[in-house]
Amino acid sequence: MRHRSSVLIIATIVLASAKFSAARAARATCASLADLKLPHTTITLAQEVGPGAFQPSRPQFRDLPAFCRVAGTIKPTTDSDIKFEVWMPISGWNGKFDGAGNGGFAGSIQYEQLAAAVRAGFAAASTDTGHTGSATDGSWALGHPQKVIDFGYRGIHEMTVEAKAIVQRFYGVAPRRSYFASCSNGGRQALMEAQRFPDDYDGIIAGAPANFWTHLLTAAVWNAQSTLENPASYIPASKLPAISAAVLAACDAQDGVTDGILNDPRRCRFNPATLLCKGADSNGCLTAPEVTALEKIYRGPRNSSGVQIFPGFEPGGELGNNGWDPWITGSAPEKSLLFVFGTQFFSNMVFNNRAWDYRTLNFDSDLQLTDRKLGRILNATNPDLSAFKARGGKLIMFHGWNDSAIAPLNTVNYYQSVVARMGLRQARDFLRLYMAPGVQHCALGPGPSSFGASVDGAKLDPEHSMFSALERWVEKGVAPDEIIATKYRNPLNPASGAVMTRPLCPYPEIARYKGTGDPNDARNFVCVREGARKSAASP
Repeated sequence: MRHRSSVLIIATIVLASAKFSAARAARATCASLADLKLPHTTITLAQEVGPGAFQPSRPQFRDLPAFCRVAGTIKPTTDSDIKFEVWMPISGWNGKFDGAGNGGFAGSIQYEQLAAAVRAGFAAASTDTGHTGSATDGSWALGHPQKVIDFGYRGIHEMTVEAKAIVQRFYGVAPRRSYFASCSNGGRQALMEAQRFPDDYDGIIAGAPANFWTHLLTAAVWNAQSTLENPASYIPASKLPAISAAVLAACDAQDGVTDGILNDPRRCRFNPATLLCKGADSNGCLTAPEVTALEKIYRGPRNSSGVQIFPGFEPGGELGNNGWDPWITGSAPEKSLLFVFGTQFFSNMVFNNRAWDYRTLNFDSDLQLTDRKLGRILNATNPDLSAFKARGGKLIMFHGWNDSAIAPLNTVNYYQSVVARMGLRQARDFLRLYMAPGVQHCALGPGPSSFGASVDGAKLDPEHSMFSALERWVEKGVAPDEIIATKYRNPLNPASGAVMTRPLCPYPEIARYKGTGDPNDARNFVCVREGARKSAASP
């Protein structure tokens, strides 16, 4: 019996070795991929790039290993033009695939994300989602409904399918695991993949997702109408320091640490009327029209019946390079990023009229029209993730409480809708949400915003990297708990040194200061579950 078992073991090893050798023999050269035939796809480039030889030769590309670069165009419809690239390490491939997401209206290949993936040993792909242009430009959508569909969901899926086929042909084996991690519109793409194409990825990170797209950009126009209703309503950036100081004076100490960070802004009961000018107007106070506008921004859009359309912004995120100045108020009236996104969306995608006037938007009839026309194409709000869960998929969401681009309660609401649909026990088998205090849109802010939420995080341990925690969850079944976030002196350079660490806790837990020790050290905080007021609008 023992001899027979040994023979079986040896036979199994020989068979596995033969399969591996056959797979290696089936590897293609990089150049030969130019002749690869894929559905409605044309390969336009297939070449090996030497170490550090990728052009343009910027610092972020100089330390790249040698890789095979494949570029192509996918045309699932006559009006489609989905450009994509696949980068694959020549040696040292970890057997995994990483899909890159896009911010804003997309429009370009994300080369830095491809570089980060290859540097970490992944094969990776990126797409422009079907059009070329700036991430703030929506003009490509005017009169092109198929391109809107490519942007909405088809481009990322087509990229993923064709890229995996290219990876399999190059290496002789299919990727053993596939990951997608992105933020903002990339977070919307991430949730769209989990909901619509559950077989595409094993692990997904959706950061600050713009998943309720039609209502998010309706809210952008609401803010424009609120702050530009008349010249006196506009809140100039010069008044943001006074607003921020008043918010922190009212609420900063609520969590036991006075540090410029609101641990849970939902607990803040800041009243904008306390800033009403008592005398002459100045940067230290607000006029009555400005107070009204500020109240509307915090409250969020409602229709004529008072029903919430989208959550308002939380207090605490007014200042900073990624705060209200670029996103909400702008450098001047009609110069904010949300104004640009809102008007580009409605003029080019909804009303097909470049001359459309944002002042005319009706928050009843026009929103209904928008949802009927584009909701299914652009919104990723389906709470039924049972297919994704059934095939073993794992999903991590995160959102900064100081986000000034996408109201953070939108992500809380989506998480709660999944829990309500699938049940808490089922949801916790595959889903985690992390709300990040003091973090603005995707990054930056007064709070610690470095926690490895992209493929870059694959180089860090799972206790400090959301991406590594996701890999461990997918590949070893170890669910993530708290993740340590870090704030560096220079947010773009970890070598500058850490000035703060804090735990990010799985929602609905929050990090509570123990009462002693350095409040800049994560070891002096503990994750606890505390009650909070009910969130507002749900998809």
